[in-house]
Amino acid sequence: MAELLEERRGAVAVLTLHRPDRLNAVNEALYTQLIDAQERLAADRSVRALVLTGSGRAFCVGADLVGHKQTQRIDDARRHYIELGQRAARLLLTNRLPVVAAINGHAIGAGLELALACDLSVVAQDAKLRFPEFGLGTFVGGGATRTLVQRVGNTRARELLLLGRFFRGEDAVAFGVCNQAAPAAEVLPTALALAEELAAKAPRSLAFAKQLLAPASRSLDDVLAAEADALFACMQTTDWQEGIDAFAERRTPNFTGD
Repeated sequence: MAELLEERRGAVAVLTLHRPDRLNAVNEALYTQLIDAQERLAADRSVRALVLTGSGRAFCVGADLVGHKQTQRIDDARRHYIELGQRAARLLLTNRLPVVAAINGHAIGAGLELALACDLSVVAQDAKLRFPEFGLGTFVGGGATRTLVQRVGNTRARELLLLGRFFRGEDAVAFGVCNQAAPAAEVLPTALALAEELAAKAPRSLAFAKQLLAPASRSLDDVLAAEADALFACMQTTDWQEGIDAFAERRTPNFTGD
């Protein structure tokens, strides 16, 4: 089953996260298809920009926690899942193509991390965004402790990550998380217009810009490694399982610190 749709519009490739029945929650298959598509498109000289969006009413609501509950992963499988998510985010951050996120609906957890890994973003005005990880006994894994700080500064990043409160598309623009907000129906056309503008620019210049605009204080390798270790450690705890169970059972988790 195709969990990622691909469409070409001239020099722009549109990648659509396509698990609408799960609000495009990420799993191994979706991450794998996103990685494969990015690697292939980055090698195609006729492609000059990417747009990343979601099917249906959400951009991506994060990890498929129902799938996590139904699948009892051994440690190697957990590490593999983390590595797939990080490879997908790393490619968005580092491949030669400029990427515009068309955040057509809710972007939560890992979904918001994917959006932050894109170079520019257009968000639906009424979309809900949130980092819920610390209230679920888990941790961010896609570079958010770096990309969010880069966007909004340390003070706001601490607020958004530690408290995990919902904020809307218009707030995301005010905070600096996203570049601009638009009515939901106009998000993709606006993102496409930005991508077409980028596609008209010099590819090598844009590739250098992506490389040099990255903050130098913490390397991406260091950030991803630290987040992977933290996320993996969280997955070993009873609190992680409690967070998954509570989500599936629609109740408030009872964390013990174990």
